[in-house]
Amino acid sequence: MWGGLLRRASRVPFFVKDFLGLKTPLHTPPRYILEQIIIPYFVSQKDIKTVLFVGCDWYTKHYHREFFRGMEYWTIDPYPKKQRYGSPNHVVDSLEKLHYYFPSGYFDLIICNGVYGWGLDHKEQCEIAFRNCFDCLRYGGEFILGWDDLPEDSPFFPVGWHRPIPLEELESLTAFRRQQFAPLSTWRYLVKSPIYHTYDFYVKKNTEGKRRLQVKHHNVF
Repeated sequence: MWGGLLRRASRVPFFVKDFLGLKTPLHTPPRYILEQIIIPYFVSQKDIKTVLFVGCDWYTKHYHREFFRGMEYWTIDPYPKKQRYGSPNHVVDSLEKLHYYFPSGYFDLIICNGVYGWGLDHKEQCEIAFRNCFDCLRYGGEFILGWDDLPEDSPFFPVGWHRPIPLEELESLTAFRRQQFAPLSTWRYLVKSPIYHTYDFYVKKNTEGKRRLQVKHHNVF
């Protein structure tokens, strides 16, 4: 009985689910890894209190109530129409301007998934955006970068996707330390699905040897 109801519920159109306050997930292997492994792990960590999620769409609208309830959860997206899919704490702007809204050391965790090549399309954009992420994280704060990586001759190559530059050539990412993500036992995890998607895990290292920077969280607006 319940299995049948759940199967029928999965076929309900988005706007109906949205109206009823139901979850609106995107059923793909990369999203499964993100929603069932990565996010739950970080949410369970006691030192994760302020979170920024970069990029919003219909399949992220339920994230606030499903995963980040009780946390200071922010979203950012440059397209005004995407605001309805973000957090009540939402910034309509690009990641390249993150420093206009938040002071250094503000966030404990930044998740940037599906933006590299889908908005961050050039080397200069990536350098500025990732440098801002580094600056807006506290020492010991963690940065997750999820990105597509397919050869252009692949039949699954996403229409409209653009590979800006190999990540290894970005100077901004060298400021981070690669961090082994315990549940997946690696710092870089490739989801082998028709559309290859990779998750990289970084931590903001303290090059000056200081203790973690303790930032008093406050309303920046």
